[in-house]
Parts: sequence; structure tokens; C-alpha cells
Amino acid sequence: MPGTRTTGHFTAADWKEHPLTPADESPRVARASVTNSFTGGIEASGTVCEYVVVHVPGATGTFTGVELLTGRLDGREGTFAVEERGRFDADGTVHCAFEVIAGSGTGELTGLRGTGEFTARHGEASVAYAFTYELG
Repeated sequence: MPGTRTTGHFTAADWKEHPLTPADESPRVARASVTNSFTGGIEASGTVCEYVVVHVPGATGTFTGVELLTGRLDGREGTFAVEERGRFDADGTVHCAFEVIAGSGTGELTGLRGTGEFTARHGEASVAYAFTYELG
């Protein structure tokens, strides 16, 4: 996607995972309620994020979710939502790609389109992200 690329970091302020299947069942399904705080090109504290997580044998799995970000994108104020899809490896590394949900931008972010990604390594307090977007 051509457009403007911005980067920054986020931290998970809160993570609450709720099992949807028995702990000894495989695959195991859970719902996670997460609060993140973003700095850099995206400035948003206290995001709202919900994931459905599937744990498979070997401490690996996948997840999908939606995150609502309210704040600023490169100085423009508004709210937007992203759909996130990713996987986690046995060593705890998380790989995620996300895309703005069409029509979700408000305020100065109306018409926002974009995609991004991050890789979180187990034990990192701050996770780098990259986001490429267009407004129009």
C-alpha cells in the first residue's frame, strides 16, 4: 500500500485471559481483554482490545481480534478500529498484522485506510510497530 509510514511502540497495560474451553482440552480456546498504550506515530492510551485465542499443543497458536484506538495519528485527532490476526510461537514470539476497519475513522481520521504489523518477543515491555496509511 502506498502512503505514509509511521512507527512507534506500544505497551500492554492490562491482559486478562478468560478460558472458553477446559484447560486440558486441545485445542484450547480463550478470550482475552487487553488494554494497550501507544506512543510514536500513533498516540493512544487505554485502547480497547478483544482477542479470541486458540492454543494448540507445543505452546503455539493463533489469534484474531479488534482494537479501538482513540487519540492521535501523526498529530491528527480521532478514533479508528483495526482488525488484528496473528500467531505465537513456542518461544513466546508473537507475529501480528493489522488493518484499519473500513469506515471506522472519526474526526480528523475520517476516511483512514491502512495496514501495519508488529513482532513481540517474550519478555519485552515495549513492542515496536509499523503502520502505513492513507487518508481520503
